[in-house]
This record gives sequence, structure tokens and C-alpha cells, in this order.
Amino acid sequence: MSIRPAQAQPHAPRSVKDLRLGESGTICCLQDPEMALKLLEMGCIPGTEVRLNSRAPLGCPITLVVGNEDYTLSLRVSEAATILLKD
Repeated sequence: MSIRPAQAQPHAPRSVKDLRLGESGTICCLQDPEMALKLLEMGCIPGTEVRLNSRAPLGCPITLVVGNEDYTLSLRVSEAATILLKD
């Protein structure tokens, strides 16, 4: 009887919606081509750091602090799910 080592399971990319309050991440890419232009215009540019600032009582919308500025952006959770973060 042989025992095979556990195979690493590929993990799903992490998105902005997965951030916890106060947690930061760096934008890797934008997943939805239709929403990408809107998000780029709002400052969600790959390489930019974002921090989850708050969530509404029912979970949607959320607010992000974008970049090193004190620029706060409000997004739907469905929109935040399309913003992928670097590992």
C-alpha cells in the first residue's frame, strides 16, 4: 500500500469583497471587462493599494480607501468581487 502526498489544491483568487474591515490589499487585475472601464475611472488601477473601510449594515455597499490618498469609494459587493488582489 502506497501513500501519496496530498496534492495542493489551486485556490481561488482573492477579491476585494473578501477583505475584512481594516484589511488592505493590492489590486492585481479587473475580472469583468464590462465593469473594468468604470472601475479604472474610479481609481481601481492594478498596483494600487485598497483598504476596506466599512460595510453597510446589510453588507452592501462597502467603502474602500483607494491608494495613499484619503479617497473613499463606495461599491456594490458584486462590483468588489470583480477586483482581484495580488497574493
